[in-house]
Amino acid sequence: MSSLLSAMPVLLLAVAFYAALCAVSPFGTCRRCRGFGFQIKQSRRGHLSRGRECRRCEGYGRRVRAGRHLFNLVSRLHSEGTR
Repeated sequence: MSSLLSAMPVLLLAVAFYAALCAVSPFGTCRRCRGFGFQIKQSRRGHLSRGRECRRCEGYGRRVRAGRHLFNLVSRLHSEGTR
């Protein structure tokens, strides 16, 4: 029990840091295409060329962070519930 209490300030600090990060920068790079917006193909000779558009980020190379997605969901639910 005491180890949980000693870890609480660290966890609260990490949550506060992530919340601030989501507020300042709501978009992160796409993990699938690494921010390029497309897959990189390599030919048999080793030449790199542009592949097709990334389906996950739809070619933008950016994605909404999980914390910002959760914040948008909660704020939308709150605004629809208070009408």
